[in-house]
Amino acid sequence: MLILAMESSGNPASVALCSDGMLLAQYFQNSELTHSKTLLVMAHSMLDNLNVSISDLDLIAVANGPGSFTGVRIGVSAAKGLAWGGDIPICGISTLEAMAYQIGESSYVICSVMDARRSQVYNALFQHSGNDVNRLCIDRAISLDDLASELKSINAQYLLVGDGAQLVFEHMSNIGITCKIAPELLKYQTAYGVARAAEKAKITPVTDLEPMYLRPSQAERENTINN
Repeated sequence: MLILAMESSGNPASVALCSDGMLLAQYFQNSELTHSKTLLVMAHSMLDNLNVSISDLDLIAVANGPGSFTGVRIGVSAAKGLAWGGDIPICGISTLEAMAYQIGESSYVICSVMDARRSQVYNALFQHSGNDVNRLCIDRAISLDDLASELKSINAQYLLVGDGAQLVFEHMSNIGITCKIAPELLKYQTAYGVARAAEKAKITPVTDLEPMYLRPSQAERENTINN
């Protein structure tokens, strides 16, 4: 199965092409440029360099959250546009789950964390079992203190992955919880992880695929307060 994957949920943006689990190419950029200017450019350049056309694809996979409201929206919109125009099946993948798939370490509980501001992180826990990744909890927005209480109650070694890894590492270290940050090349979410997770994901009708934000945007929160 030939999968085009797209990831733009945080500061980095990436696209990847995988064939039956093998990574053929990945373009990754962490320059904080607007994803609307880079994501599709990277995708088209990568496919052109591999002599692959949109019609050759079996599936388009995209990280549909949680993450940056603007970044997730750009990624989902770009993927839906390609899928709609090429009549290609599409699926949405949890950003947090995709990060677990790019880590091949089985001796740790993988703690995917993205900085959600206001002393919160977007988080989920996973563990590898052979070639599978087992989810240990749902995606959630959780305070650093609540996450620390949960991790402290579980007797495990933790590997932190995501743009919130340093934030969580410092918080956990200050209260005596041992954890480790993933290597720099694996720390940030990538389209490769999205592609790996997509191998077992359910196809979603293009019209039904939506971003999964976990909590209201700042504009929505302010509108609720004002009303």
